[in-house]
Amino acid sequence: MRPRLPLIVAPLLLSLAATASAAPWTVIVRGPDGKPLADAVVAVEIKGQHSSTTSAKAEISQKDRKFLPYVLVVQTGTAVNFPNFDTVRHHVYSFSPTKKFDLKLYAGTPAAPVVFDKAGVATLGCNIHDQMSAHVVVVDTPLFAKTDAAGVARLDLPAGEHQLKTWHPRLPDPRLQAQALTVGGTAGQTVVTLQVE
Repeated sequence: MRPRLPLIVAPLLLSLAATASAAPWTVIVRGPDGKPLADAVVAVEIKGQHSSTTSAKAEISQKDRKFLPYVLVVQTGTAVNFPNFDTVRHHVYSFSPTKKFDLKLYAGTPAAPVVFDKAGVATLGCNIHDQMSAHVVVVDTPLFAKTDAAGVARLDLPAGEHQLKTWHPRLPDPRLQAQALTVGGTAGQTVVTLQVE
């Protein structure tokens, strides 16, 4: 016969189960003219919980002398590979405070990925092809998405008081914009207007 849970433990387990459930949340990102912004980063930090990873992997490839994707969002601690699918060699670098690195002229895929271990925005370039640029947005949460062509991002969020962070490549300020977000445990929507240039 299994032992019964003490009366104090049973309500605690029910409370934890309720906290673990998440509701669908839509974030719509627009510019000052009301038009939707594609490629906007949306991240939600649970109050008091900053989290990183040691196992996540991502990739920004180089093809047709472009970085793909142009905007990549990852959780802090993610290892990012930079495979070169072009027939020419590239020299990928970032001088951003979030992550400084330099991958000298290469073809194929560098042996070691670059680990993005600090939250913020890293802007990438190629020393050989000046027109090439991209952005890696690093966030302290696993709850993130990028907006589609309609400016819409969808996340499953737990109920509570959170911090919503947004960013777009056309913002004059390279920092993520933050605002309070209250989620009540049911589906909801938030509209964000970014003052892009």
